[in-house]
Amino acid sequence: MHPRLDYYSASPKAMKAMIAMEALTSNLSIEPALLHLIKIRASQVNGCAFCTDMHSLDARRLGETERRMYAIAVWRDSDFFNLRERAALAWTEAVTLLAQTRVPDTVYAEAREQFTEGEMVDLTIAVNTINSWNRLAVSFRQTPSA
Repeated sequence: MHPRLDYYSASPKAMKAMIAMEALTSNLSIEPALLHLIKIRASQVNGCAFCTDMHSLDARRLGETERRMYAIAVWRDSDFFNLRERAALAWTEAVTLLAQTRVPDTVYAEAREQFTEGEMVDLTIAVNTINSWNRLAVSFRQTPSA
């Protein structure tokens, strides 16, 4: 697969805004290790190989185990994730698949047991941001380096 265009050079202003949003997301209340888990999961759901690869590498640099990373795609059937991580992964999937899920009340209730109101907003902003990156990378066929 070949990239369709370089969105950084095609629209520097738009990308400046995306980079600012990413910087903001990284400085909110959600811990970095959890941020990478949700970025990986959203990227998997969206079929974004570039972002899945990038955030898997970043998670490994932060000490995430390969075993847990392999299990992110099947987190519901794995005992590797704590309640907070499970709630974040469920929230990530529901928000990512918004048109299909309408973000069920049960998913919200589980997330609220683990996250404060402020953290819920921060978590949702993080999910929205990675979904935006995924849509850019998938639409313009950005692929990971070999």
